[in-house]
Amino acid sequence: MQSVISVASLSKTYATGFQALKNIDLEIRRGEIFALLGPNGAGKTTLIGVVCGIVNPTEGRVLVGGHDIVREYRAARTLIGLVPQELHTDAFESVWATVNFSRGLFGKPSNPALVEKILRELSLWDKKDQKIMTLSGGMKRRVMIAKALSHEPQILFLDEPTAGVDVALRKDMWQVVRDLRATGVTVILTTHYIEEAEDMADRVGVINNGELILVEEKAALMRKLGKKQLTLQLQQRLERIPESVPTPGLVLSADGMEIVYSYDTQGERTGITSLLQSLNAAGVRFRDLSTTQSSLEDIFVDLVRRK
Repeated sequence: MQSVISVASLSKTYATGFQALKNIDLEIRRGEIFALLGPNGAGKTTLIGVVCGIVNPTEGRVLVGGHDIVREYRAARTLIGLVPQELHTDAFESVWATVNFSRGLFGKPSNPALVEKILRELSLWDKKDQKIMTLSGGMKRRVMIAKALSHEPQILFLDEPTAGVDVALRKDMWQVVRDLRATGVTVILTTHYIEEAEDMADRVGVINNGELILVEEKAALMRKLGKKQLTLQLQQRLERIPESVPTPGLVLSADGMEIVYSYDTQGERTGITSLLQSLNAAGVRFRDLSTTQSSLEDIFVDLVRRK
């Protein structure tokens, strides 16, 4: 699939000597939803800032739609819509005026029908004449998204877009993102709600201490690094796991009423059948069992901890 953003050997070192990005290589495909995950201070916002032309790179090259972000800044920036973490709006302007003005900043002709469509999709139409200062935090963030969409960008950056937004508004916003992707818009998001990335993203990148430590198809990542656990709820308390059950990956709970077995989903055999046979032979009886699988959040936390 064709890349719409190409990042090569990108580094950023600030005047203080702090290196925020270290030799980043990344290709983002046209029309995908790409989730960039990382702990606070990992370099997510700096990377977005460089691609959007807000932060100057120290080394490396970034192409957006084939345009160099330094030499062809105007052409590259026109392709991008950015929703930053911080709420930057003209508090005394109306919602309609703010979004309409943002479209004009990119040299786009007035298009009231498009602005109305965007405001309706973001449930802002009934607020169109209100001043920004009178809106809730969640509504202000919706206005930021409307501004970013006003010039019909091909690429949309969402930096923590649902921070401080209630569940209902969050669901509406993600539906808008899905609709955008269906029209061919590329969406790059950072989020602390990792379940959102698990639900929305096609691919996932993990950044830590300025280094991009992993880029993977979401489904492949969860198959490759995900773990499954079988939990056996026992009929009677155990002091310890019998020696006749020498299965690796077994853990007895502190109260002695559960045995947890972790196994590799990629292995040829899970070992569950032989485990149950061994427990039965040892006289261990259980009253219920359940299985769980690692979430994207589990994988992310484990990756960052190991790095």
